[in-house]
Amino acid sequence: MGARILVIQGHPDATHHHLCHALADSYAQGALDAGYEVRRLDIASLDFPLLRSQTDFMEGAPPESLRQAQDSIVWCEHMLLVFPLWLGGAPALVQAFLEQTMRPGFAYRYREKGLPEKLMKGRSARLVVTMGMPALAYRFWFMEHGVKRITQGVLGFVGFSPVRVTYFGMIEQASDAKREDWLQRMRELGRAGG
Repeated sequence: MGARILVIQGHPDATHHHLCHALADSYAQGALDAGYEVRRLDIASLDFPLLRSQTDFMEGAPPESLRQAQDSIVWCEHMLLVFPLWLGGAPALVQAFLEQTMRPGFAYRYREKGLPEKLMKGRSARLVVTMGMPALAYRFWFMEHGVKRITQGVLGFVGFSPVRVTYFGMIEQASDAKREDWLQRMRELGRAGG
């Protein structure tokens, strides 16, 4: 994996410290301990509008508040995105962030013929998703539909490869020991740079 890592925390509640924050913190600390360069981004701290038209998506510019986020995406060799599962997928704020940052001309480019050119090639990614249900139920009963929308429909589409996913389920019932196991796993992933 790459030496430059972007850690994006996607829990939309900026008023409390959630498990997603702790997982992102543990990963970042592991990566720093291993000597990687790390940049951090908390989506909930950013102020940006929703896209409301195809014209704006295709031809408009992302808001100034997301220029630094785009710079960090270009800078990174590996990206970690942590978020809670809400209604089977990422929270709306995460989706809005991806829509604003992964625009045509930045993340991919249309060609006259053939498939779009993937402008994010050479980068890998990992999604870390927390949920109230058992992770196996989401993977095999619900077929990971909401997460695949990001792994395949966004990140894979623009060139991130590989894109891996780590799930943490039944988080409300998890013991302190279980949560510490999860944090240790995240530190190990950070140390491995993946």
